[in-house]
Amino acid sequence: MELVIITGMSGAGRRSAAHTMEDLGWYVVDNLPPGMLPALVTYLDSERVSQLAVVLDVRSRGDLEQIPGLFEMIAPIAGSPRIVFIEASDAVIVRRQESSRRPVPLQGTGPLLEGIRAERRMISVLRASADMVIDTTDLTIHQLASRIVAVYGSGREELTITIMSFGFKNGLPLDADMVVDVRFLPNPHWVPNLRAQTGLSLAVSNYVVDSPLAVSFMDDLVAMFMTMAEGYLVEDKRLVTLAIGCTGGKHRSVAMAEELARRLAEVGRAATVIHRDLGRE
Repeated sequence: MELVIITGMSGAGRRSAAHTMEDLGWYVVDNLPPGMLPALVTYLDSERVSQLAVVLDVRSRGDLEQIPGLFEMIAPIAGSPRIVFIEASDAVIVRRQESSRRPVPLQGTGPLLEGIRAERRMISVLRASADMVIDTTDLTIHQLASRIVAVYGSGREELTITIMSFGFKNGLPLDADMVVDVRFLPNPHWVPNLRAQTGLSLAVSNYVVDSPLAVSFMDDLVAMFMTMAEGYLVEDKRLVTLAIGCTGGKHRSVAMAEELARRLAEVGRAATVIHRDLGRE
């Protein structure tokens, strides 16, 4: 098992780092009491989990002193864990914590800066043992994610694409990152022998997709989305939903969603297709 310990200062970006690991396919556990680490590793090993990231920090207080001995206990399964330490300057942490209006774990009733300094002292041993220290003082969360991906991504900088057809008459999909309106295309609803069919039928699909407007539009849409896909990866956005809408979500949007998925597959971008309103009246 590969085991990565994510630790560091509150407000420095531990949770963002953990989210990135999760997006890369790692099994992530946040705020685990250190004493539970051997049991967790043993259980997940029995479940054939091969990549585990655990967030350990000062919320565990006195349990931190157990960590060297715990690492020895899990060595037969996980070897020597790699430690990623996330830190930032006191001034930046103060600014971030004041923005979120949350105290740091060791602050108590005292000043925020006093709590930050106490935390820094408590986890200094972990910092000294770290395999990688990332100072986020001058980093955005996207730059932090890029650092994590570069080391632990194992080449899996993939984009998970969902293409959703829908009908405008039933409302916009709230979870869409991009909405495309194809109501300008020829409507099979007005063709008597096509009206009862859906965009999944070959006849409707050919009627919609082979129209000159659709051919030109699909070329542009694929090119635009491929450019966007590269940008999404740079910005560490790995889950994308593209919604294609027509009036009722039965003919044009369905056919175009299927065609877009097919075209993206041809250029190496697999997509899942969902027809939200197919079957509705």
